[in-house]
Amino acid sequence: MGERLRLVLADDHELVLQGLRSLLGNEPDLEVVGAATDGRALLDLIAAQQPDVAVVDVQMDGLDGLDCLQEIRRRGLPVRVLLLTAFGDGEVIQAALQAGADGVALKTAPPRQTVEAIRQVGQGYLVFPPAARKLIGARLAPAGGSALSAREWEVLEKLAGGLTNAQIAEAIAVSENTVKFHLQNIFQKLGVGNRTEAAAYYFRTRG
Repeated sequence: MGERLRLVLADDHELVLQGLRSLLGNEPDLEVVGAATDGRALLDLIAAQQPDVAVVDVQMDGLDGLDCLQEIRRRGLPVRVLLLTAFGDGEVIQAALQAGADGVALKTAPPRQTVEAIRQVGQGYLVFPPAARKLIGARLAPAGGSALSAREWEVLEKLAGGLTNAQIAEAIAVSENTVKFHLQNIFQKLGVGNRTEAAAYYFRTRG
């Protein structure tokens, strides 16, 4: 990618935030544009900075990482979310998937692995610990409508109906940037390169 990935970080431990900032500060393709120590501050930060990726601790006082993620998705904020957790058990992974996480990274993993997970999430891939792959199943499979969220199906339906990005945004009450974000995800998940191919997929499966 030509541009640097813009990141925001959230953890209720200042020491962890400082460590992440130091780690990521050495990466020429990554830029930390803000950090928060609680969920409410993170939501404000995302709205203000419009980053590419939010790296969020699952366990935070008040609004925790999963609650934050659900609120990000509810508001339609165009950001990819990588959750950080010390626990790689099935319950955490399942909850992250249901909330719409783009990835989960373990705090116990080597630092380089976490940096690579951030890059991959920024590039649109779903990133989860190897032990969680069987829980994820079809969602990691390339090019499939089963991977689309309900909101993405809604955007795809409007696109297939011939609406422009601005018209889709008005119809579903989100910003045009959010529509572009959804379309980027839809194209990637379906393995298509343009609106015509995406519409053709819709008519083949739902038409």
